[in-house]
Amino acid sequence: MKQISMTWLLFSLLFTMCIEGKAQKKVPLFNSEQLEISWKVTDNAFEGKRQYVSVFTLKNTGKQALPKSGWSLYFNYIRDIDPNAISSNVSIEHVNGDIFRLSPKANFAGLEAGKTLDISFISSEIFVNIADAPFGLYWVNEQKPEEGKTIQKYKVIAPTEDKVGYLTSAQLYEKNALIHPLNASDLPPIFPTPQFYQKSNGNFEVNATTSMVAPSEWQHEINYFLEDLQKILGKKLPETSQASTNAIVFRKQADLAEEAYHLIVAPTQITISASSKKGAFYAIQSLKNLFPVAVWKNSVEKIQIPCLKVEDAPRFGFRSLMLDVARNFQKPAELKRVLDLMSTYKLNVLHLHFIDDEGWRLEINGLPELTTVGANRGHSLDSKNFLPASFGAGPNVGQSSGSGFYSRAEFIDILKYATERHIQIIPEVESPGHARASIKAMDARYEKYKAQGNMQEAEKYWLRDPDDKSQYRTAQLWTDNVICVARPSVYTFLEKVTDEIIAMYKDAGAPLTTIHFGGDEVPAGVWEQSPLCQALVKADPTVDNIDDLWYYYFGKINTFLKKKELFLSGWEEIAMRKTQLMGQKTMIPNPRLANEGFQVNVWNNMIGWGNEDLPYRLANAGYKVVLSCVSNMYFDLSYQKTYEEPGYYWGGFVDVDKPFYFIPFDYFKNSTEDRRGNPIEQSYFIGKDRLTDFGKSNIIGIQGLLWSENVKSPERLEYMLLPKMLGLVERAWAPDPQWAQTADTQLSKKQYQEAWNVFVNTISQRELPKIEALSGGYQFRIPTAGAKVENGKVYANIQMPSFEIRYTVDGTEPTAQSKLYTEPISEKGTIKLKVFTPNGRGGRSIEIKN
Repeated sequence: MKQISMTWLLFSLLFTMCIEGKAQKKVPLFNSEQLEISWKVTDNAFEGKRQYVSVFTLKNTGKQALPKSGWSLYFNYIRDIDPNAISSNVSIEHVNGDIFRLSPKANFAGLEAGKTLDISFISSEIFVNIADAPFGLYWVNEQKPEEGKTIQKYKVIAPTEDKVGYLTSAQLYEKNALIHPLNASDLPPIFPTPQFYQKSNGNFEVNATTSMVAPSEWQHEINYFLEDLQKILGKKLPETSQASTNAIVFRKQADLAEEAYHLIVAPTQITISASSKKGAFYAIQSLKNLFPVAVWKNSVEKIQIPCLKVEDAPRFGFRSLMLDVARNFQKPAELKRVLDLMSTYKLNVLHLHFIDDEGWRLEINGLPELTTVGANRGHSLDSKNFLPASFGAGPNVGQSSGSGFYSRAEFIDILKYATERHIQIIPEVESPGHARASIKAMDARYEKYKAQGNMQEAEKYWLRDPDDKSQYRTAQLWTDNVICVARPSVYTFLEKVTDEIIAMYKDAGAPLTTIHFGGDEVPAGVWEQSPLCQALVKADPTVDNIDDLWYYYFGKINTFLKKKELFLSGWEEIAMRKTQLMGQKTMIPNPRLANEGFQVNVWNNMIGWGNEDLPYRLANAGYKVVLSCVSNMYFDLSYQKTYEEPGYYWGGFVDVDKPFYFIPFDYFKNSTEDRRGNPIEQSYFIGKDRLTDFGKSNIIGIQGLLWSENVKSPERLEYMLLPKMLGLVERAWAPDPQWAQTADTQLSKKQYQEAWNVFVNTISQRELPKIEALSGGYQFRIPTAGAKVENGKVYANIQMPSFEIRYTVDGTEPTAQSKLYTEPISEKGTIKLKVFTPNGRGGRSIEIKN
């Protein structure tokens, strides 16, 4: 009996080993390169609600079947997905941020070679443009998760039905109808428009014999100018100590404001007067603006400058551009190109947003994890070694704009470059929200020192409460991106970063007066279930509840910044306080902090959200306000409501006209539509706070903003930035326009249309052709043509009068050699029209049937 039992046991063991061996036999990894994937919307505004149905179509073009299990398809998406409305026995789950995972369920049948599979699902909101589509698709086989593969054969199919009210070519035609060409003599001689100018007869000729006379303390500015002239003329102009004929003479005039200048161009001499280096520098920029466009394209022997007199100073002392390099990185060379462009147009502040949930872009001595972990993105579910593949970064680290950072030496060089151009860089240390990159980097540091048994060093810069069970979700769908403000090590970390930033500015000889500490979009629910935060509320008599932790946090930052002789900048939330109004929670300007000297960038004047007057309320309350309004100054927003036009549109659509017609002290007057493009009446603003005279004194400047969720290359950066930035330039520097001051509505509209026509003629005749030649050329957006069919003919027009329209009548894509549109087109068929710059670069074509 015992012998039989032993035999049976041995047999069972061998049988089990055999079965397990078969089970462990590796199935060949699926080759994702044989997949073709497309995505399209099948039912927009589904069931009459703000939701849509869309379909992924997977086509297996290879010889290997897609297995029933063991794989995942990751993608980036900005919408919520209903987990209960997904077809084809697959699941789509939200991972974190904008990252989703599509994977097979237990009953998934696989996909045979040569077959296709449709996977439908329901998403929130309404589909409008290409930015709404899933992107960044990559494949992961579970046997080798470290070898994720980007899906190369992926396409988004344009919608066939318009349920959102796209801007039509006929509507664009009507919008352009009052634009017409003007003679160059009818345009302001300098852009942005000076406070005062008077043209006169004759020209001054700059040539190889022209001399330069200037105070010795302005030598740097003179050298900057001489270098530009040398590039054009091929020779360096001589410098002398005595004024003579055929000379450019710089003079100090003490009674002028710091950034003011006087410029006189006479036939025999150019005279520039200023009280400071800045004034002299801006005079040089104005003088260069008088150069003919042709000199920026090819070297010449002489430059003819028209005679005139100019007395000028900026309207605002703070003329800023905010650039986000955290979501997608831009290399130092492109950042310098942006600085060149800013200096050309007298912008003087670069607000550098180099930290966010998706990236930390600046080397900090002693904290290497900030860049080894925080500056890299790839396939990661735990963020221990690098951050996950947000915004289409793909599975592989270092192969996209999702990865990258400025070394300490590179940043010092950038600071020097900016300072030479009289541009101050304001660094933003985004906190306490939008801080996931910071948190995960310091988690990695914690684990490193914990493994060494050095808990003191491990916890020195730790940024979170490991026992926090709070549940929240941000506007960008993150669930773990807020610093624990009750942990003392948070302030050790922030002081360390601040000290290292101060040291870099000192080494660069660059001015630093403030550091921006973010403060925006901390969602409801944070800190509520953190033992550390709850203990602080109980222990600190100045903190009554969880909401008070906000003021506790920025109070501590304000204190250590003051000790370092810096003031605090932040987004509008740092100046707000939660309170109760008629039993409801509401936000008001915080009266306790109004006298602390905070500088706030106020973005939320969203038309339709109820806070349209927030910038004015904060200025009236005593806060120094930089108008950073989403309604007109968010340059990452899509130009137009069309499927093809890239960019988000949650804050509306921003074409070049929106920054131009922004009235800083009364933007209600120029607000004609809500964020979805629906018209609004002026009566909508009844009851909203208006700007007081005291409030006006607190509006220190204007800022254009370029967030980078969709900006993954220098070309896309320049496309979104230009020509929108030129509207900002005009509003920040030039005096308040006449149409903004006119009370008569109809007269104001007439004056605005005349001013708009002058503006588009100015930038299309002079500025954009010059921009296309400067520094190798900037890739600004070229507008699409407006077009309509009337009486059997196609009529076309354009936003930029000096550009040209080329067309074809056989449906082929127009080129710079195609027929030039000069009169209505009578040919029948599919007419394609494309706008070209004077240099022959084309934009996006439109199609119209006649």
